[in-house]
Amino acid sequence: MKILALVDLHSSLKALEVITKKVKKEKPDAIACAGDLTIFEQGMKYILFELSKLKIPCFIIHGNHETEDDMRNVCKMFPNLIFLHKKSHVVDDTIFLGYGGGGFSTEDKGFEKAAKQFETKLKPYKERVLITHAPPYNTRLDKIMEKHCGSKPIRKFIDKNKITLNVCGHLHENAEKEDKIKDTRVINPGPLGKMITI
Repeated sequence: MKILALVDLHSSLKALEVITKKVKKEKPDAIACAGDLTIFEQGMKYILFELSKLKIPCFIIHGNHETEDDMRNVCKMFPNLIFLHKKSHVVDDTIFLGYGGGGFSTEDKGFEKAAKQFETKLKPYKERVLITHAPPYNTRLDKIMEKHCGSKPIRKFIDKNKITLNVCGHLHENAEKEDKIKDTRVINPGPLGKMITI
């Protein structure tokens, strides 16, 4: 499966144009959006409308610049936009899991609760894609000024379960960086997106 991953567009129409061109050229099977598509929801309907025009499944979570309710409500307007916060969705033998918001703390009780539900759904699926706004703890993607500030519960979930890919963002300084946790690829694709094959 080919996935175009992106995060932290922050209402950039230039980034949106690049994403559109990549979809037309690379023809991914799905898009994974890890949040902060806007600056405090500026132009959110327009950005989501443009993503909907790409006519492929687009798995979306909110970041810290969008509210859960507003992002969910706008996604409902477009059949191929799947709001994935605390939910899962299956495409062939791949399960997509999503958890939005956050990014400002190493602890997250909400993710701990969601993780218990996620674990009940993983077993049948060979490929497992986790989309989070916050990066997992102790990777190249959560290190700022020699200090790790990512999510410990996300890291624990990845350590415990065989996750194929974690798409995350939030920390702009680490855009386009990649790391591994055991066999899990952890990628901050940045606003211009990254093609990933699993």
